[in-house]
Amino acid sequence: MIGYVIRRLATAVIVLFGVTVIIFLLLHWLSPSPVYDVLGAKAQPLAVKSWNRIHGYDRPEIAQFFTYLWNLLHLNFGYSYKLDQTVSALFSENLGRSAFLTGASLVLALIIAVPLGVMQAVRRNSIEDYTFTTLTFVLYSMPSFFLGLILIQLLALDWGVFPPVVSDSITTAWQAFTHPAQLTLPIVTLAGINIASFSRYMRSSALDNLAQDYIRLARPKGLSERAVLFRHLLRNACLPMITLVGLSIPTLLAGNLLTEYLFNYAGMGMLFYTALGNLDYNILLAYVILGAIFVVVGNLIADIAITVADPRVRLA
Repeated sequence: MIGYVIRRLATAVIVLFGVTVIIFLLLHWLSPSPVYDVLGAKAQPLAVKSWNRIHGYDRPEIAQFFTYLWNLLHLNFGYSYKLDQTVSALFSENLGRSAFLTGASLVLALIIAVPLGVMQAVRRNSIEDYTFTTLTFVLYSMPSFFLGLILIQLLALDWGVFPPVVSDSITTAWQAFTHPAQLTLPIVTLAGINIASFSRYMRSSALDNLAQDYIRLARPKGLSERAVLFRHLLRNACLPMITLVGLSIPTLLAGNLLTEYLFNYAGMGMLFYTALGNLDYNILLAYVILGAIFVVVGNLIADIAITVADPRVRLA
C-alpha cells in the first residue's frame, strides 16, 4: 500500500508539472504581461518597459516559469490585477461555498440513487424499473443549466416556493447552511444530474451481484430478503459508488460553473467565469492547476478507498 501511494504521488508530481508547463506557456503566449491591465491600454512604451522590468516580466519565459513554480510550492498563486487581490485570497473566499454546494448535492444524490438503483435491480423489467430508467435517461442527457431553468420556471417563477437566484448576502459556506431555501434549487439541479448517473451504475452493479453465488446461497440458508439485500447485496454493490464519489472530487472546483452562473452563486465556478470574461490569466492558470490537483487527489483517494472497502482488491 505504501509503495503504491508513493508511486502514485510521484506520477502525480510529473502530471502536475506537465500541466503547469503547458498551461503556463499557452497563457503566457496569449498575455505575456499584465502591464496593460495595470497601467491601462494607452500606457506609454517607457512606462510599460519599466513596469515589466520591476515585476520580472522582461525575463525569459523559462525564468518566469520557474519563478512561478517556486511560488506555487509556497502556495502563492499570483496576483489578480483585475480584482486587485491575491489569487490565494480569492480562492479561500470562494472554495468553501463551492465545496458546500457540491458536497450537499453529492450527499443528496447518493441518498436517493443508492436505494433507487437497488430497487430497480430487484424489480428489474417491471413497470417501476422502466419508469425510473426513462426518467434517469432523460436527466442524464439533460444539461445542468437546462434542468436549472426548468426548476426556476416551475418552483420560483410559477409557484414562488424558492427564490430564483441566490441572494448576494450569502457570502460564506455557513450562511449557505443556515439559509437552506436559498440553495435548494442549485443543490437539486446538481443532485438531479448525479442521481441519473449514480442510479444507473448502482442498478448495473446490483444486477451483477444478484447473479452471484453468495446471494443465491444466502436465501436457502434462511436469511430474510431484507437481510440479503442490506447485509450482502448493498455492501458489494456500493463498491463502484466509491470510485464515482472519488472521481467527483474535481467537481468541487469546476463542476458547478454553469449552475453557479445560472443561480448567481458566488463560488469557484463564478470566479472562473468572471476571470474568463476579464482575461484574468493568473486566476485561469491557478484554476486549471488546482483542478489538476483535485483530479489526481480524487483518483488516488478512490483507489485507496476501494481497497479498504473491498479486501479482495490489491493495489499493484
